[in-house]
Amino acid sequence: MSLKHLTTALAATGAAFIVYIGLSYLIAPQATAADFGLPTWPQHDGAGFLAVKGVRDIATGLVVFALLFTGQRRALGWAMAAITFVPAGDMVIVLGNGGPAGHAYGVHGATAFAVALTAGLLLRERPAPAVRTAAEPARA
Repeated sequence: MSLKHLTTALAATGAAFIVYIGLSYLIAPQATAADFGLPTWPQHDGAGFLAVKGVRDIATGLVVFALLFTGQRRALGWAMAAITFVPAGDMVIVLGNGGPAGHAYGVHGATAFAVALTAGLLLRERPAPAVRTAAEPARA
């Protein structure tokens, strides 16, 4: 498997996963919030914040898909490097609010690592050299 195929698969899988998580926060916010890792979460009037997280996650996945579909691989690498801040921040929030360390590191920390790894691999890619056709004259 080439590096390009690997990074495409990693980026697409990550994007699909975060869109799924975002949809889960919109469809079943209370049930999904329990898996985030915080000991408490918004309820009643504060439950709208869960929808905000859902929209944030969906938008994050859509940015990755948009850059994948348009072939902007270098921009995708930089975007994913920036997006690494989201799960890393989630990890710090869970740890800072008394959530379980295993969940913070195992879910959010591992996600931050996977996104950063994908970003690094994307930024390491080099464009394929242009292939000349037989009908195309050589340039001096």
